[in-house]
This record gives sequence, structure tokens and C-alpha cells, in this order.
Amino acid sequence: MKNSTLLMCVVTMSCCFSFSQAQYKVLWNFSSAPNDGAYSEANLVFDGSGNLYGTTFGGGNPQVCASIGGCGTVFELSPNSDGTWTNSVIYNFCSNFSPDGCLDGQYPEAGLVFDSSGNLYGTTVTGGGNFCPFNSGGCGTVFELSPPKTPGAFWSETVLYAFCSVLQENVCLDGAAPVSQVVLDSSGNVIGTTSTGGSGHDVGGTVFKLTRRPDGWTESVLYSFCSLGQGEICPDGSQPMAGVTFDKVGNLYGTTQSGGSPSSHGEGTAFKLSQGASGWTETVLYSPRGSGLSGGGPDATVSFDSLGNLYSTFSAGGAGLGGGVFKLARGGRATAFSFDGKHDAAPMAGVLVDFRNAVLYGTTSGGRVSSGTIYKLTAPAQETVLYNFCSQPNCSDGGDSVASLIADRSGNLYGTTKLGGTYGFGVVFEVVLLER
Repeated sequence: MKNSTLLMCVVTMSCCFSFSQAQYKVLWNFSSAPNDGAYSEANLVFDGSGNLYGTTFGGGNPQVCASIGGCGTVFELSPNSDGTWTNSVIYNFCSNFSPDGCLDGQYPEAGLVFDSSGNLYGTTVTGGGNFCPFNSGGCGTVFELSPPKTPGAFWSETVLYAFCSVLQENVCLDGAAPVSQVVLDSSGNVIGTTSTGGSGHDVGGTVFKLTRRPDGWTESVLYSFCSLGQGEICPDGSQPMAGVTFDKVGNLYGTTQSGGSPSSHGEGTAFKLSQGASGWTETVLYSPRGSGLSGGGPDATVSFDSLGNLYSTFSAGGAGLGGGVFKLARGGRATAFSFDGKHDAAPMAGVLVDFRNAVLYGTTSGGRVSSGTIYKLTAPAQETVLYNFCSQPNCSDGGDSVASLIADRSGNLYGTTKLGGTYGFGVVFEVVLLER
């Protein structure tokens, strides 16, 4: 196994306030309309008409999951001609409830992905109806949402797979509790991670694949983490909290929150999965132990620049003890940028690579007012905080962003916060960059 490195970045937002480099605007306050969702932890995605889609962990149907006002939603945010946006809930989870729980899934944490036909794919952390050793509501699902034939109607949901379908000695061999966004390969197969389960000795999670068959979808585990080591020692990584990213030749890359050490619990990894004649082989590209770089807890997806360099974040440690952003060059050299823990800290999301301007954008969940930032990172390791969340009274501008940013065709940034906003249930925001 080969060891390497990591690095990180920060983000900013506000309520249509101008700064030297950015203007921040709240597009939507969750729970500003009945049952519109709450606590979004997900990346957004655009459709071809400029509408935004995402998920909320709570809200929706208040009759179920009453403690957080519902079991989660999928929403569509559409721009209006006057500059405002309209929120439509296109699916409420736990719409199919039985004594076995929410058969259609419950509590989505991850973002969505479109296929070429306009269908959406995502995951829920719990639900699905299968017996789950650690959650009575099920071990999670992968779902598909198909658009309605009548505009404005709810989308149709299909559960493609319910985890813990393969249970042995109280272990979900097929994986459990997916908290990450899925990706689609060129054949339309669905690939993602589960944060626990698998055939590893410490149920350290999986990378899975769903393949469409004439009679439905079939799941296969591409890799079970904690396949090496013993006990709580997982040299190959453990607990992937983010999804995987393809490179140009079909290899998969991702991060694990822990593991990576041959002699201790470990502080996480960045890994590569390569397909060969006998299946998929994992290589640890980065682990703090032995890399010479302190830091740990990678929770985010990886991104590539145009030269094939890899970027992601670590949520803790580093020179400033606030986490950071790491870069892994194609040749294997790793470098890192550390947050100082005072102005920004604890990046939970990956970075957005601006190819044209050689800039990274991201968010942190901690910082000057402990509610996170939006940041810009340029070479050589120069950081600009674009916005501090909770800059407005009562955090009316939002706080605690754990989702990666996306950009529109003009280069403006969009994201969500889990908390804050007018009603305290999070916001969807836009950042217009005034300087590139």
C-alpha cells in the first residue's frame, strides 16, 4: 500500500451583502412554507432549465418522524422573473409506511444525480423495511425519482435497493447506512458507498454497485473496508462518509473517515479502486500516519483539476488544528493547506475546482463565529474568506454548511446550510463572485 496526503478550503455567504469579492444572497429559507423541508446537508444539482434540486434530512410529512417535522424531502427550487425563487417539494419520504418502517426510505443526507432521461437518484440513511441490527427503521436505500407526466405533481419514487438484504451474524454484508451521493457510470449503473456493513472484520463500510437487469436491480459490493488488519485496526480505511469520483479511465477515488494505520485506529484515508480481471483492487493514496502531515477525518468527496491532480479536505487537525485541504499530485506528492481554527475550521465538504482560474472554492462548518465560512483558495496556498455564516442577527443568513458547492454557467456558487435562516431550519444560498 502506498501512502500520500491531503489539503483543504473554506466558504462564505450572506443575505445579499456585498464584500470585496462576493455578494451573498439567501434564495430560500426552509420551513417558510408548510412542510417544505428542514436541515439540508446535501449538494445541489441543476437541471437543464436552471432549476435546483436537493434533499432535506427532516421536514415534509409532520405526521411521521414528528421530532424533526418529517422524514425528509426532495425539493425543486425554481427561479422567478423578479429574482425570487419558488420551492416545491417533489417527494416526501415515509410516504409508504408499514409496521416495518418507512419502506420508501427515511432521512436523506446526500445530494442527487440526474440520468440522461431526467430521472433523479439518491440515498437515504435509514428506511427500506429490512431488519437492521442498529436501527429499527431499516438500514437505508438507494432510490430513483421519475418526473411526473403532469407538471406540478409529485414525482414517482422507486426503491432500487434496500440495504441489509444480506444479513449474517448481525452484520449487513451488502452494506448499510449510505450517507453519500451516488454516481452513474457510462452504462447507467449506480455506484456509491455505505458508511458501515460489508464483509470486513470491523464492518467498516463498502463501495457498492447497482446494475440494472431485466427483472430489476442487482447489488454487488466492489470493496469492503476493513478487509485488512484486525479488530479496530483497518489499514485499508474505514467508514466512507462521502461518495466516489471517477477519473478519465474508470478508476474510482474516495475518502474514509478513519483507518489507514497498520497499528492504530487511524485518522482516515484517500483511496483508489482499480478494476482488473479478478475484481477491484484498493490502494491507499493518503493516510496522515506516515505521510508527515498531521490531520484526520476526511469526510468529503475528491475532485480533480485539468491536470489530474486530486483534491479533498480533512475535517480536523493540521497545523492550525482546524482541518484543511489537501492536494495529491499525479506523481504522488502530497501538499496541504491548514485552516487556523479561528477564522475557519472543520471542512466537512469537498472543494469545487474552477478550471479556468485555477481556484478552489469550499465551505467550513466552523470559524470565527463557529458557524462556518465560504472560502476561496488560490496558489500558493492563499485563502480568502468570502463570507462568514451567521454574520446577521439570529443567523438569519444561515449557518453550518456541510455540503459541497456547485456553480452555474456564469460561475456563481450555490449551496445549502443545515441550520440558520429566518426560521432556523437552514437555507439555500447563492454567491455571486465580483472578482475572479
